[in-house]
Amino acid sequence: MLLFKLFASFFKLGCFTFGGGNAMIPVIEHEVVEQKSWMTHDDFAEMIAVAQSLPGPISLNSALYTGYRKAGLAGGIATALGIILPSFIIILLIAIVFGEYQHQPVVEKAFKGIRPVVVAIIAGPLVRMAKLMHLSWKMAWLPVVTVALVCFCRLSPVWVLLAAAVGGIVWQFYREEKR
Repeated sequence: MLLFKLFASFFKLGCFTFGGGNAMIPVIEHEVVEQKSWMTHDDFAEMIAVAQSLPGPISLNSALYTGYRKAGLAGGIATALGIILPSFIIILLIAIVFGEYQHQPVVEKAFKGIRPVVVAIIAGPLVRMAKLMHLSWKMAWLPVVTVALVCFCRLSPVWVLLAAAVGGIVWQFYREEKR
C-alpha cells in the first residue's frame, strides 16, 4: 500500500507541476512534509541540497530520495516512475499535437504568459530554503556571488560547490582555532 501511495503522490506532482524541477520544490515540500509527513522541514532542506548536488533533474532526485528513504529500492522505483510518467505522457501528446498548433497566436501568447510566473514560482522556494537553512542577511552575499560566478563568469557549478565546501571547512577551522 505504501508503494502505491508513494507512486500516486509523485504521479500527481508530475501531472500538476510546471516549470521544471526548481518550480516543483514547494509543491514537493507541501506533499512530502506537510501533507504526508514523510520527512521534517530540516530533512527536506537536506534532501534538496543532496538532490541539487547530484546529476539529473532535481524532481527525479527528490522523488528517488523520498521513495528510497520510505520504502527502500522498491519505493525509489515507485516514486521515480510516478514523477517521470506524467511528463513522458504529456510530452508524447504535445509532440503529436503541438507541431500543428505551435504557431497559433493564442498558443504563443499562453507560453509568453507562463514564463514570468515560472520565475516567481522558482524564487519562492529559494527564500523558504534560505529561512530553513537559517541563512542570515550577513550571508546573503554568498548566494549573490554564486549566481554571478555561474551566470556571468560562466564557472561550472561543480567548481563553485567545491570552492564553497573548501571555504566552509577552512572557515570553521579558523573559527575553532580562534576560540
